[in-house]
Amino acid sequence: MAGSKNHDFHILDPDYLPFMASMSAVLMTSGGVMFMHPDWAGSSGKFVLLLGFMGVIASMFLWWTKVVREAKQGHHTPVVQLHLRYGMITFIASEVMFFVGWFWAFFDFSLFPNALSEVTGGQFPSKAIEAVMNPFDLPLLNTLILLCSGTTVTWAHHSLIHGDRDGLKKGLWATILLGVLFSSIQAYEYAHAPFDFGGNTYSSAFYMATGFHGFHVLVGTIFLAVCLKRAYNGDFTPKQHFGFEAAAWYWHFVDVVWLFLFVAVYVWGGWGYAVH
Repeated sequence: MAGSKNHDFHILDPDYLPFMASMSAVLMTSGGVMFMHPDWAGSSGKFVLLLGFMGVIASMFLWWTKVVREAKQGHHTPVVQLHLRYGMITFIASEVMFFVGWFWAFFDFSLFPNALSEVTGGQFPSKAIEAVMNPFDLPLLNTLILLCSGTTVTWAHHSLIHGDRDGLKKGLWATILLGVLFSSIQAYEYAHAPFDFGGNTYSSAFYMATGFHGFHVLVGTIFLAVCLKRAYNGDFTPKQHFGFEAAAWYWHFVDVVWLFLFVAVYVWGGWGYAVH
């Protein structure tokens, strides 16, 4: 019952954040549409888009701050933690389907190049591409970096479970630094790529798939940095550490997606083509 003090769930008080987040999302998407149609929206689209984006960021910060506060107050009972896990699993599943779309586009272009022969010249990579990335150069290095980061975040998780807070902090530091290194190498790779973003199906599919993965690496790095700050604040216990667990799950998801990208896009997608 809601009035009982012995229940294993937490009744949330009425809050403004769901309304604020919903309205901000509507503003951001509407502003995006207006920004892409200046012929009828004029210059107001960018301001609506910016306002909505700022509202979404503020909603995320305020909402997650409240979730952390509730965890410290002991409201994350076993039932609440179970439902938080369900939510994170559903979110990761939606992210999987997001990347399925980019893989679908890449395989559609590569397996059926004649469908867009006027653009691709009946081949993939298209005739506009003179050379592709060498998969066994920087991409292979980044693969090893992400595999190592998966090991270090597991080290941090194992340390937390066994009450080793020093190991938790070291594992998180190592993972964050590896994430920053991955992003830096990918930025260098983009700056020296032998092809531009637009103009052909190969480069568009390549940059959209690898670029969105790079964005997820950035988000995961921020996620782990927040966990590191919380670790220094004395948060997380061996039995209650869902915030860190969610970050670890997200990071492993990023690792797995990169392995598929490396094999499908870098190795198979440019096989037999001239490399840069």
